[in-house]
Amino acid sequence: MTAYMIGAQAVDRSPLFAIRNLTKVYQNDAIAVHALRGVDLDLYEGEFVVLLGPSGSGKSTLLNILGGLDIPTGGQVLYRGVNLGDLDERKRTAYRRETIGYVFQFYNLIPSLTARENVALVTEIVSDPLSPEAALGMVGLADRMNHFPSQLSGGEQQRVAVARAIAKKPAILLCDEPTGALDSATGIVVLEAIQEASRKLNTTTVLITHNVAIADIADRNIFFANGNISEIRINTHRRSAQELSW
Repeated sequence: MTAYMIGAQAVDRSPLFAIRNLTKVYQNDAIAVHALRGVDLDLYEGEFVVLLGPSGSGKSTLLNILGGLDIPTGGQVLYRGVNLGDLDERKRTAYRRETIGYVFQFYNLIPSLTARENVALVTEIVSDPLSPEAALGMVGLADRMNHFPSQLSGGEQQRVAVARAIAKKPAILLCDEPTGALDSATGIVVLEAIQEASRKLNTTTVLITHNVAIADIADRNIFFANGNISEIRINTHRRSAQELSW
């Protein structure tokens, strides 16, 4: 059991994720690329974590393993006590579908579908979703739901992607550089949408960024270097996305 602050609340409970001695090695011809080198980390329910570090430091590899998109070479990732590495493909698919929401740097919307229809693709495959209208309303797009992606700005398209991710009411929201293709003002609006959705749904949110200014919105900042965690910082005073600038 570990005690520290999540937002204004002290937590003293078992972790949602318990990551122990996690390694990942990719074989590239005769070269072994060590993406993760014995990572140990606990993540808690309702926590907002920002991962920082240079390209190739292991951030995205960890995110992909947490999301069930990849499996570790060694070590364990326990989710509510279940070792993700022991899941077969069917159970891993069910885990991704029911538990994980993803937001990527690029929006990956279907051009021929409206915003509402893009979100509805997710709501049709899970057991207890938000309605597309509710999800889009949560990210401030209630008045844009019948627009096609080509009729939306980049920031609006990314907010549709956030709505699509949260519509399944995921326990975990994984965001890989969600503001990387956006300017500062638009990126802040997207971060506001992620913060608001995380708060309302009590998701455990893990967000990757190269932008250190974004670190202030998190409960904790996890710094990566060369496949290892180099530093963990706890934010005793989280900032809202509106307070950021870069």
